[in-house]
Amino acid sequence: MYHTRKPKTPLIFFIKKMDSLPDAIVQCILINITNAKDVASTSCVSKRWKESIPYLNRLVFTRNMFDNLKNCSPDDVVGHMVSSINRLEELVVYCPFTGPGLSSWLSLAGPSLWRLELKLDDNLIDMKSCSSKLDSIAAAINLESLKLWGVNMTHCPNWYIFHKLRNLEIVGTVTDDSILHAALMAFPNLSNLLLLGCEGLKHVFLELPQLEVCNLDFNGLGNCSLTVNSPKLQHLQVQGCSWIRVPQTQLLRNLSISNTSGRVIFVDFGKLVALESLEMRGVQWCWSAINKMLQLASEVKHLFMKVEFTGDSDALQPFPEIDIVDFFNSHPKLIKFDIHGAMFAALCQRNSLKNVDYRFMIPCLEEVVVTVRSPLNAEQKMSTLESLINYGKKLRKMRIKILQMKSSHSSTDDFFEEICRFTRMNRRIVSIE
Repeated sequence: MYHTRKPKTPLIFFIKKMDSLPDAIVQCILINITNAKDVASTSCVSKRWKESIPYLNRLVFTRNMFDNLKNCSPDDVVGHMVSSINRLEELVVYCPFTGPGLSSWLSLAGPSLWRLELKLDDNLIDMKSCSSKLDSIAAAINLESLKLWGVNMTHCPNWYIFHKLRNLEIVGTVTDDSILHAALMAFPNLSNLLLLGCEGLKHVFLELPQLEVCNLDFNGLGNCSLTVNSPKLQHLQVQGCSWIRVPQTQLLRNLSISNTSGRVIFVDFGKLVALESLEMRGVQWCWSAINKMLQLASEVKHLFMKVEFTGDSDALQPFPEIDIVDFFNSHPKLIKFDIHGAMFAALCQRNSLKNVDYRFMIPCLEEVVVTVRSPLNAEQKMSTLESLINYGKKLRKMRIKILQMKSSHSSTDDFFEEICRFTRMNRRIVSIE
């Protein structure tokens, strides 16, 4: 019995099918193709598709795009594709490129670009090359969003004023205080600022009147000082600062302060009347800083505490006793409370629950996450957990995390059994991780 091979469908048939697609479908397909390599391949599908390429508005050049291409200059390829598009609005370049190459692309597409993302860290050591690239960005005067990776900012870039730019993200930069301050002056209407992995900074001063979201991460010894003067600030996340001053906080809703390398010594905030979420993280905070933040955050709804020690010197000290009744009376709107080690131990002191007024209640608390690291003072800890259940009238969820507890301690097994018993008695609310 012989099988006849089904004849292959001629290539011309597929090309005619592609050419017969409605314009709306072709545009829908092309608008979702942003990778430059795929765009180049698409132009080979048919003449009609090739003629549609100039109407694309976004190009992405991946890091390894030119790894297997020989006798081919990335600058020339990128320049050719950029020049073939009538109105390029978004340009993302992760592959290596030169300063003159970037300058030539932006001279063509700069006026129409509203989003630009560049990976500069291939030339972190070559300061002159990195500086020329930064200067070239001035041609994209209508940018609304700028993201840079690996920036060696040894002098202030030769920029004009970017009146339309709202979003600035710099990941990995080496600079100093005066240069950063001068560079940010080019963005007077900035509303979203992200600076991650910053090195060389000691005294940072930000004065951006339209700033709403600010994420800052400073590398080094954790001894940087920060001042933010932005009346519209709503979200602030800071890592690596010892001294923090934010006088205008009337709109601040989310605040996160962390220092994994140094000690948080001083905090100075205005009234936190709108604050909904507060996160405090780090190895060591001065108790005056912790106490001030807790006093200012009286209206907070979500409180996350993961500070291991206190102390005004390098010597690590445990938290002083915190009266649990006073704490919840001072934070009546608290809905979610995430307590780690030291803070939980401070709330579990023997005298906290001795003379509780029968009218005391925790009015709004709905969720508690407790991280337990030691079996010491087990009786007081169990009493505190039971009090949260008894006085938290709206409490619906409690998670107890057992973290790095030393099993060699004689009371560890007994403490764990008590927690298991407590969980069984309140199984609708309590769970163990």
